[in-house]
Amino acid sequence: MRLNLVNAVDAGGQPLRLSIEGAHIAATAVAGPSLDMAGARLLPGLVNAHDHLQLNAALPRLKFRASYRNASEWIADVTPRISRDPCLLEHRAAPRAQRSFMGGLKNLLSGVTTVAHHDPRGAELDIPGFPVDVPELGGWSHSLAMDGEVAVRESRRAARPDKPWIIHAAEGIDGAAAQEFDRLEALGCIAPGTLLVHGLGLTAAQQRRLIDAGAGLVWCPGSNLHMFGSTLDPELMFAAGRLALGSDSRISGERDLLAELALARELTGWGAPRLESWVTEDAARLLGLRDRGRLEVGLRADLIALPPELPLADAARADLRLVVVAGRPLYADAQLGAALGLAPVIVDGQPKALARHLVAALRATRLQEPGLDLVDHSEEAMA
Repeated sequence: MRLNLVNAVDAGGQPLRLSIEGAHIAATAVAGPSLDMAGARLLPGLVNAHDHLQLNAALPRLKFRASYRNASEWIADVTPRISRDPCLLEHRAAPRAQRSFMGGLKNLLSGVTTVAHHDPRGAELDIPGFPVDVPELGGWSHSLAMDGEVAVRESRRAARPDKPWIIHAAEGIDGAAAQEFDRLEALGCIAPGTLLVHGLGLTAAQQRRLIDAGAGLVWCPGSNLHMFGSTLDPELMFAAGRLALGSDSRISGERDLLAELALARELTGWGAPRLESWVTEDAARLLGLRDRGRLEVGLRADLIALPPELPLADAARADLRLVVVAGRPLYADAQLGAALGLAPVIVDGQPKALARHLVAALRATRLQEPGLDLVDHSEEAMA
C-alpha cells in the first residue's frame, strides 16, 4: 500500500503530512493517492496490553454474586455455567478462529492496532488478514491458582528473555491475592520482562519490589471494579514507567480499550497528553515492541485519526476517522472509506467503512459484534 495522508496534524496540533509505503512510515511522499484528512489528528495505533481475544463478541459481563474476594471465586462461579448457559454455549459452538477474529475486530474498531493476547496462540492470529497485530509473547501462565507453582516456575524459566512473560496475579482483595506476589517472587518469577496482570492486591512495598526487579503491571480497572468493587492506585507504577492498560475480555472488562481509557481518566484525573502517550509509545515500550508506538519514519504504519481537537479519552469508536494497521487502512469514516475502497457498514448508528475481507469474514460467522451492522449487498451496490 502506498498512501499519503495530507492536511492532518500531530498529537500536539502541529501540521503533519504522513506517507505510507508497504507496512511502514515513509520518509518522503510516495507515488500513491493522497487522502485529505481535513485537519484530523493523527496518533499512533493503540496498544492493548491484555485481552483474551476469543472471549468477546456479544458475550455479557459475567458475575454471579455481589462481589468477589479473589479471581478464584469468580472462576469457580463461571466454570460450571460454561456447559449449560445458552449464551456461553452458543459462543463456544463457533470455531475458535472465528471467536478470536471477533476479539480482533472489537479491538480494531476502538483504534487498537496491537494486542497482547493472554491465551494459547492459534494459527489464525498470524493470518495476514487478521484485524490487528498480535505479537508473540516470550511466554505466559494463566495464574498460580490455575496452573500451580511448578508449571508457573517452569514457564517463567523457559520464557524468551527479549519478550514479556505475562501472568494474572494479585487479582483480588483478600490475603490470598496479596500473597501471590510473594509466592511468585520466591519462585524467581519477578524479574525483568515479567508483566503481572491486575495486581490490585499489591501493597506499595510489593509494587516497589516489582519496579526494582525491572518488571511491570497491566492495569484493567473495568474488570477490577466489576468483580471486586475496587482497583489499584496506579500512580506509583505509572511514575516508574512500568504500567500499561488492558481491556481484558468482555466477560469482565469494559466494552473496549477506549472505554477503559475513559474510566482510567475518571479514576486518576490524568490529562490528555499523558493518557495518549500511555496507550501508544509507553505501552509499546513496556511490551518490548520497538517498531511501533510512534509516528516516525521506518516504524510500522500503525495509526489512528481523530477529529480535530478531540482528546482520545473522549472518543468513542464511531468517532475514529481512520485506523491503519501495518499500512493497511481497515476502518474509516464513510467518505474516507469510499475513497479507499472499503465496504460501507454502520457502527453505533453512524455510517462507517470496513475492509472488505473483514466484512466477508463477518458474513461467514454467526457471531455478532454489538453495534456493528453490515450493509445489505443491494444497498451497498446502490451506494
